[in-house]
Amino acid sequence: MLLGVNIDHIATLREARKINDPNPLDALSICKLSGADQITIHLREDRRHIHDLDAKAIIEHSALPINLECSINSTIIDIVCKLKPYRVTLVPENRKEVTTEGGLDLENNFQKISRAIAQLQNSGIEVSLFIDPTLKSVELANMLGASWIELHTGSYANIFAMLYTNLKHTQHSIKELELPNEKLKNMLDTSLENIKNSSSLAVNLGLKVAAGHGLNYQNVKNICELKDIIELNIGQSIIARSVFTGLSSAIVEMKNLISK
Repeated sequence: MLLGVNIDHIATLREARKINDPNPLDALSICKLSGADQITIHLREDRRHIHDLDAKAIIEHSALPINLECSINSTIIDIVCKLKPYRVTLVPENRKEVTTEGGLDLENNFQKISRAIAQLQNSGIEVSLFIDPTLKSVELANMLGASWIELHTGSYANIFAMLYTNLKHTQHSIKELELPNEKLKNMLDTSLENIKNSSSLAVNLGLKVAAGHGLNYQNVKNICELKDIIELNIGQSIIARSVFTGLSSAIVEMKNLISK
């Protein structure tokens, strides 16, 4: 199982004070020496964390391949084609969202996504599509000619958190998931089954499969047991733990968990 470490939230800390510390560039060698397999960053339209100069410097100086997440906005795609990361993962974006809320709507944006993929591939960039774990989304991703898909694990992570952590007793409780535990257990099983079936279909169609969003040290084990998923992209939980343990220890611990 490969591990992509998303370093966006190092830049989030920097932007909280609008200074140049901490600098996400400083994380590159730590990630490499700690066993990460790639660096993931998200160049958002609102530049709330990673900025263009960050992306350029990270791509130029990283010894690990860069997976750059971005929207299908044509201006962003033009910028990314000039930056030339190893891989681009196309994701949906909503300016008001706290974090990415779901997978790409491939059906209603088919032509726009198709154009973005063609432009990226013509620039020599590998393309992945961030999608919900449904068979229809996998089939559409294959039709669009992507090399990879990344399955959105946010629903799974939310259900897990409401079932097995103290989230329901905090101000961040997810109202629609304030349900009896038995109901949540059934929902969790269904969510995992959807991820498993989607990854299996993708591999049968010749796609490489990654997964990510909301994965942490408690919930990652179930995802690691799905043999068709070969890469996880994890950010917030690693950076959050690094505040207390240091970045290297946080990465090593996650790498050990997903390698068992």
